[in-house]
Parts: sequence; C-alpha cells; structure tokens
Amino acid sequence: MNTPPQLSLIISFYNKILILEKVLESVALQTYQHFEVIIADDGSEESVVKRIQQIQNAYSFPIKHIWHEDNGWRKNEILNKAVCAAETEYLVFIDGDCILEPHFLEDHYHARKIGEVVTGRRVMLTQKTTDKLLAQKLSHTSFKCGLFLQLFIETVFHGQKTLLERMIRLPKCLRNIFIKERKRFILGCNFSLHKQDLLSVNGFDERFHYPGYGEDIDLEFRLAHKGIPSVSRKCQLVQFHCYHKHFDTNYPPNKQLLQENIDNHIGYTPYGICK
Repeated sequence: MNTPPQLSLIISFYNKILILEKVLESVALQTYQHFEVIIADDGSEESVVKRIQQIQNAYSFPIKHIWHEDNGWRKNEILNKAVCAAETEYLVFIDGDCILEPHFLEDHYHARKIGEVVTGRRVMLTQKTTDKLLAQKLSHTSFKCGLFLQLFIETVFHGQKTLLERMIRLPKCLRNIFIKERKRFILGCNFSLHKQDLLSVNGFDERFHYPGYGEDIDLEFRLAHKGIPSVSRKCQLVQFHCYHKHFDTNYPPNKQLLQENIDNHIGYTPYGICK
C-alpha cells in the first residue's frame, strides 16, 4: 500500500521546461519519497503546458500542474493557488531553476516545526556547470567531488561567485556540535513551513508584480509579526541554482509596498488567498 504524501514540494515555474525536467530528475533522487509535486505555473506557453502533461506520469510521485493565463509577473498569485491545491500540511518552496541535492527534502521535513519557517540558501552555478548538469542524466554522483572540484576551480581561478561553501552538508551528529541555529531572512527559492502557519498570514501578498525584491521578504516580516520566525539550516538544504543573466531588482513599487506593510505592522494580508 502506497504511503500518502506527507510533504508538498511547490515549484514556481515559467516556460523553462528543459531546466524543469532536470529539476524533476533531482526530485526523483530524493532520499525522502513521501511527497507530492505541485508546479505553480505563471502562464507558460501552450507547447510547454503540453510537455508538462506528457511528463506528469513519468515519475512515481504525483505531479500537479497549476496554471493561469500569462498576464505579467504574478508569481505570488499562482503560489497561493498552489497552496490551496496542496494535499499535505507541510509545504516546501523552490524555484523552477533550482536543482536539489538528494537529501534536500529529507532535511526540510526533519527540520519542520509548527510556528517556525525553515530557510536555506543556494549554490550559484556558473554557465559552464549549468550546461554540464543539463547535458547529463542526473545521479547521486552528480553532486559529489566532480561538481565540487569544478566549482572550486571556477571560484578560485576564474573569479566566479559560486558560494561554493553552501555545498557542504554535515551529518546530523556533526551539525548539532558545530552549527548554531540562527534567525535569517527567507530566500524564496528555498524555504518550508506548515500550511497552517502560512494560512495564518493569508499566504503571499498578490500585489507584488515584479521579481527579485520584496515578495519573499514581505512574507518573512508578516510571519515574524505573527510570532513565526525564520530559522536558517546551515550545512543542510543544499540546492544548486542554474545560471541566468542578472536582472534589475530595483523596482520602486515593490519597495514601497514592502515598506508600507512593515510600517503598518501587517501580519494578515487582505490581498492573499482569501480576498
């Protein structure tokens, strides 16, 4: 008898289907297997939607595809719809260009705690390492010494900013000795929490209409206002962010909206799941 899912992995996504397929390959390698996948699709084109339909039954874990029409950047809105579609009480959020180390979901699930957000960081892949990972069939060995050595060379000899140290994952016994838990800001591509905690602030504020600044920080501040802190899990929750060109995150309306929510001590947003 199959064990029902205990965790919902919500992947924010838009059009980059080749990378999403590689992300799903990494999901299939997870040491923790009692999960469902929800693709929160912010309006991908028809050919991409058809490809997702083709691969939904290619894996042993359930994959849901939540889509709405492309009407500009509405990531927070589609994430709220994905939350409503989630069948489990624990939610893990990643972006559709983040490849997961095999213990990623295990680490998130074992760190879960009501009234607390679990937040991690990411290793930044270079163009070369991204191309290499995308070209191969992922296996457990894809994340070991070869990848570390390549990133080390590109960091030390080519001046790339890879944040290589975030690739280190310590066993629980060593981590308990050497790592002290500390509060840290939410990174939208790597965090998890109980659904009831997210619903207590009415999910994501859907008025944020530009990526990169404010939409995840706003959630962090609103949760903290409700007494739900974000706690870093250093040397766990390892993920690899595929290379893409940097985009300008300096969007004044996002900054203004974030500051208004902070100044007004907003916890529960009226612009979230329940209108």
